[in-house]
Amino acid sequence: MASGPSEKGRTIRISTELFLHIELVVYVALGILLSVTALLSLGSAALLLLEGMRDWSGTRAIFLIVDRLMFVLMLIEILHTVRGSVRSGTLTPEPFLIIGLIASIRNVLVITMKSSEMTSEGHGAIESAMLFRSSIVELAVLGALILIFVVSIYMLRRGHALTAANAPQADEDRSPRAGNESSPARV
Repeated sequence: MASGPSEKGRTIRISTELFLHIELVVYVALGILLSVTALLSLGSAALLLLEGMRDWSGTRAIFLIVDRLMFVLMLIEILHTVRGSVRSGTLTPEPFLIIGLIASIRNVLVITMKSSEMTSEGHGAIESAMLFRSSIVELAVLGALILIFVVSIYMLRRGHALTAANAPQADEDRSPRAGNESSPARV
């Protein structure tokens, strides 16, 4: 009977180590794929930049370059999150908020690019009005979402700063004071 709990603990320990190794392999593979994708996207943005430098007549290339670069920023931020997860073993919310912020800004640029293309192509008045209304609604939602992301990141960083600032004070309050070991520390 004594071997039952010991065997169960050993099985749990082995399975936990196995899953940690599998998780690490998946994180490494994900990091490699994200790195290759980011490098390919950066190369694509460089090619778009060269094409855009040849054709000065339109702004389409600029929007595409910025869109591609924002995508690279998202990939790098995701890669940073994966790297941090491998190092610490935990996921933190701030990188995901930053990724959401970048994605929202990227969508604002895409909507702006599409609406400017539609108006320059000279579509009908009804079609242009519908596009304008839907673009305004989408931009308003994205603007609110960007504001929510910014406020969330600010609150998260402020919370970390307050925690870090209060940590030495909490340690000081817990330590015995010279000549006052018997009395409790005042807050």
